[in-house]
Amino acid sequence: MTSPLPPTPSPLPQARQRRRSPLPVVLGVVALVGLTGFIAFGNLGKSLEYFVTPTEYAQQQATLEGRPLRIGGLVRNATYDPQTLKLAFTVTDGGASYPVTYTGAVTDLFRENQGVVVRGTFQGGIFHASELIVKHSEEYNVPKTQADMDQLLRRSE
Repeated sequence: MTSPLPPTPSPLPQARQRRRSPLPVVLGVVALVGLTGFIAFGNLGKSLEYFVTPTEYAQQQATLEGRPLRIGGLVRNATYDPQTLKLAFTVTDGGASYPVTYTGAVTDLFRENQGVVVRGTFQGGIFHASELIVKHSEEYNVPKTQADMDQLLRRSE
């Protein structure tokens, strides 16, 4: 005789999964994005440097006074002392003019009626420049003959 087979166990019900709240993950992502935004843009306003013409500066003088900026225009009434490296000139765009002071070496491209961009701050109506950028022609012509080369060398001396 055969013994009866033990009953087959019934399958266990599937275990309930514990649901985790998404709140900590969402808060962590929001905090990370907020911190990144604060670091990236928090001090951005202090480090911005505007480029203006003298006429634009005259219109926005109250907001730009004392802030670092670049001003561009043409050079007028330039005086340079090579012993003390002090340069004084007026920058103009035809509408407004402002005096500029700069201390440092000056390139040979700097001259009257030349385009210039200066970096610095306005203090009391005078622009105190910390950097001088002289614009020049984008054309470069190679001397074709020895006479042209000699003439170029004489002009540069």
